Amino acid sequence: MTIISINPHDGAELARFPSHSAQQVDEALTAAAAAQFRWRRVPIRERIELLRGFARVLRADKPRFANLITREMGKPIVESEAEIEKCAVTCDYYAEHAARILADEQTASNASESAVVFDPLGVVLAIMPWNYPFWQFFRFAAPALAAGNGAILKHANNVPQCALAIEEIVRQAGAPEGLVRTLLVDSSTVAGLIADDRIAAVTLTGSTQVGAIVASQAGQALKKQVLELGGSDPFIVLADADVEAAAAVAVKARFINVGQSCVNAKRFIVEHAVADRFVAAFVEGVRKLKIGDPMERDTQIGPMARANLRSDLHSQVERTLAAGGDLKLGGQFVEGPGFTYQPTVIDHVTVEMAAFCEETFGPVAAIVRAKDADGAVALANRTEFGLGAALWTGDLARARRLAREIDAGAVFINGMVASDARLPFGGIKKSGYGRELGVYGIKEFTNIKTLWIGPAKA
Repeated sequence: MTIISINPHDGAELARFPSHSAQQVDEALTAAAAAQFRWRRVPIRERIELLRGFARVLRADKPRFANLITREMGKPIVESEAEIEKCAVTCDYYAEHAARILADEQTASNASESAVVFDPLGVVLAIMPWNYPFWQFFRFAAPALAAGNGAILKHANNVPQCALAIEEIVRQAGAPEGLVRTLLVDSSTVAGLIADDRIAAVTLTGSTQVGAIVASQAGQALKKQVLELGGSDPFIVLADADVEAAAAVAVKARFINVGQSCVNAKRFIVEHAVADRFVAAFVEGVRKLKIGDPMERDTQIGPMARANLRSDLHSQVERTLAAGGDLKLGGQFVEGPGFTYQPTVIDHVTVEMAAFCEETFGPVAAIVRAKDADGAVALANRTEFGLGAALWTGDLARARRLAREIDAGAVFINGMVASDARLPFGGIKKSGYGRELGVYGIKEFTNIKTLWIGPAKA
């Protein structure tokens, strides 16, 4: 099989690579297992120096890595640069805090001494998506490697140059040979990788459909999984909110990364009393977004990553409009080469419409009108997903109460949902399970082991 890199802005071929052979895959697994066996015995104060090396290499060559992201998946270049910096910041965070987080937890009683210790699991298979091709890997790898694990990266096949660049960064940072390997393979290879005894656990960021397949395969092999899957995040605006401020943030929350993020706000659930004000301000903000070449620094909306993704999104728009949605803006392909879609706003979306009940992975915003605050929360929860949510209100006491009623892995009050190295990140329901980042994320790929010590004989 040949893996081809395509520029989504103009449809031009950038590069092609032969997929790794079965022998190369076997050699990579053997090397990773051997390297991880040695790595787990390296003191953590030395392991975290690798993370500092990651940050150093990422920052030293930021323009080149950002260029790769933009060329392969279409992210506006300013956002690509921010993605590389976020990777470096996360590596810095774990370099500073991993030793403290993973320190033995001591307890004692009259008759014995005991502790909880955190041992690595082994080599983790990382199945990563194209939408944040560097960030998705480093947010997993920084804590996992600090904890003593190794990694095999199976990246999305539309970003092979990014995948190979990650392996280059790892090597330049001074990682032991084989500890982290990139495999360019077809998705059909994944089941065999999961079943292989040299793989100890699996992490996946991707669609709910793929997550169900990977979970089944990993469950059959009785291997730990962390799954970060789809989302249809609500952005709730109550009547006592600062409506204009909420609308301004809502534009970024929906259209950053051209709307191609699991935690993009997708359903804007607005209390009826302020809905017209919000829609007017929101549409005006969306109208001002600059569409163009993602390599231009003032571009805010570039192409979607693949032609089929754009076609699928347009189908959702058409089905929503056919069911009675009110198109306020956009709704069409941008003419010319590449895969760009107009920033789109649909008002009066209801629960049976595609834009409400499906994940819209692209620059389309659905506005839903709610009778009151309790109705808004009920609409927010009326989804199979549960990744993130935003809640805008002037009453913080009520906000704290309502936030506990929202089905999501994170609720941001008067802000937009975003990942942060200091905070756990993940979802519930069909948005997956397990956590990345923060104190909880670094422990996902550890054996949380009880160590009980009785009194020594005299």
